[in-house]
Amino acid sequence: MAFTIASPLRRRVQAWWLARHQRSDQWQLSQRNLYILPSRPGLFFCATLLVLLLASINEQLSLGYLLTFLLGGAGLASMHSTHGNLQGLKLELKPPEPVFAGDDVQLELRLHNDDARPRWGVGLAVQPQRLSSFKTAREFAWTDVPARDQAPLQLRFASPARGLHPLPALQIMSRFPLGLFRAWSVWRPAARLWVYPQPERSPPPFPESAGGGEGQAQAQTRALRQAGLELDGVRGYQRGDSMRQVLWKKAALSLDSGVLGAPLWVRDSQALASQELWLDWRDTAGLADEEQRLSRLCAWLLAAESLQRPYGLRLDGQEWPPALGPAQQQACLRALARHGQTETLDASHEDESEGPA
Repeated sequence: MAFTIASPLRRRVQAWWLARHQRSDQWQLSQRNLYILPSRPGLFFCATLLVLLLASINEQLSLGYLLTFLLGGAGLASMHSTHGNLQGLKLELKPPEPVFAGDDVQLELRLHNDDARPRWGVGLAVQPQRLSSFKTAREFAWTDVPARDQAPLQLRFASPARGLHPLPALQIMSRFPLGLFRAWSVWRPAARLWVYPQPERSPPPFPESAGGGEGQAQAQTRALRQAGLELDGVRGYQRGDSMRQVLWKKAALSLDSGVLGAPLWVRDSQALASQELWLDWRDTAGLADEEQRLSRLCAWLLAAESLQRPYGLRLDGQEWPPALGPAQQQACLRALARHGQTETLDASHEDESEGPA
């Protein structure tokens, strides 16, 4: 019976709370979304005032009354100063860059102060949530915002598992000037975060099936690899080649081993570009764990982009034709991040996880 009565009340409180804290990448603090309560030192301060007042009444001490009301007035002035330190402040979030699973997420924030007075001791932190994918501790980053100016602020926290995640709620807080009161607000950014699979550290070479057969360039590569000279996409030095293409490390190793007159080898960008790669989910069948298979595909994808070899992806019954560039890399990485997943959080779970505690 108690649960039946509490559920509609809880939904009404959540609806009221969400109406005041709609998702947005820009947030302005006002009386509508700014709250204030006594801090722990403030509660002890109130208890001290009560003891002083009772002692003054009992002993009829005029100076006791004076001290009590003087401290009480200072406390009330501190409450207004703490609330005014945040009221009117504007916050802006830069869309977060994608990260790999296990790396830290870095949020770039900017605080704007249009008033003629500076704002002191403004802190932001990630608000822990019950159902969120982010497992974070509430560690505040602090800054001061000059008058009629802006101040940058960075927040770092651990990334969740791979996928597309809504950003967690952020808490803005200030205890300025005396620490007797705590003013705070909750900001729910609208931006989402892409978390890609963590690439394998030492992946094996590309599978032979990825190149669609062994052509002349691949046969030359195999001969060079057996000779211990270099990896894919190399050829002998020719007059007019850029010095940046020369493999100086390999030349130094040849000199150290006592091989005189060893030829210089350069990277052949045209040979690399002519070898299209198909990265297929079936090529990772030797790995039992799904995350390890995604990590290997991610490592191959990044290696192909670095070598400027056009690559395509076959995953979940879909194909991404071979190509190069940031758009191709982003599309393939997002496909790996979404593999086997739907939305990270649906709307109902998100609302329940971010309601008032």
